[in-house]
Amino acid sequence: MAEISIQVNGRQQKHEAEPRTHLGDFIREKSRLTGTNLSCEHGVCGACTVLVDGRPVRSCITFAGACDGHEVTTVEGYDDDPIMSRLRTAFSEKHALQCGFCTPGMLATSRDIVLRLPDADEARVRIELSGNICRCTGYQGITAAILSVLQALRDQPDAQVEALRAAVVQNVPQDWDQNSFTTFDAVQEEAQMPAPVAAAAPGNADKGKGQAIQGGFDARFPADQVWAFMKDLPKVAACLPGAIIESQEGATVQGKIAIKFGPMSAAFKGNATLEEDNERRAAVLRGEGVDSLSQSRARGDVSYQVQPDGQERSRVHVELVYSLQGPLAQFSRSGLVQDFVRRMIAEFGKNVNLRLENPLAEGHEPVVAEFNPVKMFFSILWDRFKGLFRRA
Repeated sequence: MAEISIQVNGRQQKHEAEPRTHLGDFIREKSRLTGTNLSCEHGVCGACTVLVDGRPVRSCITFAGACDGHEVTTVEGYDDDPIMSRLRTAFSEKHALQCGFCTPGMLATSRDIVLRLPDADEARVRIELSGNICRCTGYQGITAAILSVLQALRDQPDAQVEALRAAVVQNVPQDWDQNSFTTFDAVQEEAQMPAPVAAAAPGNADKGKGQAIQGGFDARFPADQVWAFMKDLPKVAACLPGAIIESQEGATVQGKIAIKFGPMSAAFKGNATLEEDNERRAAVLRGEGVDSLSQSRARGDVSYQVQPDGQERSRVHVELVYSLQGPLAQFSRSGLVQDFVRRMIAEFGKNVNLRLENPLAEGHEPVVAEFNPVKMFFSILWDRFKGLFRRA
């Protein structure tokens, strides 16, 4: 963890963050400015576009550490911007937005067009907009809004806008030679992996490929007995809220996991493989699946290790590293969802203890654990609400 200091919308924001934290996550999770939307998380759709030192960047692929000491402007910080005030009015008049999901990024790109290209025609505007995807409008209203602002500024120049344009021209090196550009030399450093679960489990979960959440639970049984249970995939799946195994071949299973959290509802169908380390009583369950409705893809590694806690008790350490791609990716990084996952781990531990206390008779199929997502959702909201008053 390192302290990162960024001036966001004119206010200094200092927060502890991992080196891999992206600017979009820093803005949303650390600064609590949720107007910036994360969608593709590959720098393709443009929904997450913000201004860094006045220039548009993709916040989903820009590291927050690279912006340390710089100025960032999000959609919440455009109140005093002379170009943005014109664009907001034009977007309303030309019906340039519908659902509004792409609008924060679209406004940042539109501002850049007005600033850099005062003589742009419709063809050039459409080319400049090609890095921002809108699934609603067909771009007609957006293009018309930008062209109307450009025409208004040609008909009646604005001194504030002209000053911004002059600053852009002054900041462009006149003798810059693209052939003289050289990259930095990569230096490999020894990675520090202090997390006990990932270090002990076979095939350490790759934290660089998703969000990492740690948790665990206490088991009222000896470590060897708990480990024998945790190696049995059908029994473990019966304890995991929403998970169902449909078939199994060796250490690989086919099945699905259903999730419902507030506005998010999905049923991911796919496969998972278990890698075991009996000597350490540790394992990694690697899975991936696709939601048939939204076509969102999910990938996750669940690492767990059983450690003795006295002679008759044990502690199960759990770490989940997950990533989402597609329409549901916008939910994957919220604090509420992370709280939800931690509650699911706790619910999973409760079910494991119940199954160990009441083992199934030989030949009986395990019964899937009952799960009330609505009750859990409102329980998390209530805890968050109480937390606000405690901080106040």
